[in-house]
Amino acid sequence: MGLSISIATGLYGISFGALSIAAGLNLWQTVALSALMFTGGSQFAFLGVVSGGGAGAAAFSAASLLGVRNAVYGMQIKQTLRPHGRHVPWMAQVTIDESTAVSLSQAGIGEKRRGFFTAGIGVYVLWNLFTVIGALLGERMGDPAAWGLDGAAVAAFIGLLWPRLTSMQPALIAVAAAILTALAVPVSAPGLPILITAVAAALYAVMTVRTKPAATEHGGLRSVDEEQA
Repeated sequence: MGLSISIATGLYGISFGALSIAAGLNLWQTVALSALMFTGGSQFAFLGVVSGGGAGAAAFSAASLLGVRNAVYGMQIKQTLRPHGRHVPWMAQVTIDESTAVSLSQAGIGEKRRGFFTAGIGVYVLWNLFTVIGALLGERMGDPAAWGLDGAAVAAFIGLLWPRLTSMQPALIAVAAAILTALAVPVSAPGLPILITAVAAALYAVMTVRTKPAATEHGGLRSVDEEQA
């Protein structure tokens, strides 16, 4: 799963590379964005502001706001995988939507680690490789929208979300989030709609958490001693 996600996600790095050149960034600026920022949603938000005539500070602010979600992913991954301190910096760099989703969707701790590393490292390598290819092809391709590349990122995110819609509740939450985001887009700055939706989802989780049974490491047992008995 991690490898297939890596290939699918890496391919739409071509879209980012081509759109970056079309927005006025040069090859090295495009490469630096993918290598250092390395979070597709933030990178596309950055380009959206720049191509719309916004200042660099506004573009960086929009990208940063959208990247806040990675802090939540980082807390989840550290709690789940328990990495050694020396591994935290580079693991943080590859903690993105794809690596988090692949890792947390696995059953055992070994599979969670394998999913995280496969998706995180795989996406990083392929995303940067295809960003370079997209940037080099950018000037020859003309308008990327004419090739349908402007929709590639959306298609990839839907591909990640779809397997998690296994019951009515997450499906309804996804529909509500889509409606809220669509309503927020015309009246808010780039990058804010997804944050507004994330805050709404967090409030919903806080309001409903007390209705669910507390999760324990030992399933229905209260302690390790009870499990061993």
